Amino acid sequence: MARTQGSRAEITGPLIRQQALHLFARHGYAAVSMRKIAEAVGVQAGALYAYTPDKQALLADLLTAHMEGLLAAWQDRPGDPPLNRLERMVRFHIAYSLDHSDAVFLSYMELRNLTPENHRKIRDLRDRYEAALQAILRAGQEQGVMRIADARLTTMALIAMLTGVTNWYRAGGRLDRDALGDLYWELVRGAVGA
Repeated sequence: MARTQGSRAEITGPLIRQQALHLFARHGYAAVSMRKIAEAVGVQAGALYAYTPDKQALLADLLTAHMEGLLAAWQDRPGDPPLNRLERMVRFHIAYSLDHSDAVFLSYMELRNLTPENHRKIRDLRDRYEAALQAILRAGQEQGVMRIADARLTTMALIAMLTGVTNWYRAGGRLDRDALGDLYWELVRGAVGA
């Protein structure tokens, strides 16, 4: 019997993804075996293959789901002033990153473990998100409300800065999320010369 008696597919599948995400983020993709994931889920290792062909496919699926979720959640308002759009994106990115910190960590640290085909797929999704920020920065340049030398470089620097919050922020610490958003917004305003 591959599945633990009493387990159900609609529960087991999401639990496999949840545990794999947690284990990959805590220990690294290379250090986590399918057997370790199965133990965390409470099923036999062979049961995992009813849900994923292999560990590589599981990693690619987790990274794809994260990027697709991020893209679906971000809603730009192209008609708004560029600074308003930029502030919304700053606050959105921080909140989304903190709410999905394991997925964010995995998305940045485990790209190297993807096959070239899977890497291209994730890179394409990331490019779409980066393009959304870059469009805001270019609009700010064109309207003269942002002074930046290179929109692409500024995009990459801002995303790195905003995503970095997941490395140190802890709920219940010195700053709540609103104060964190306010401070990061001031940093970003300075970075774009606004």
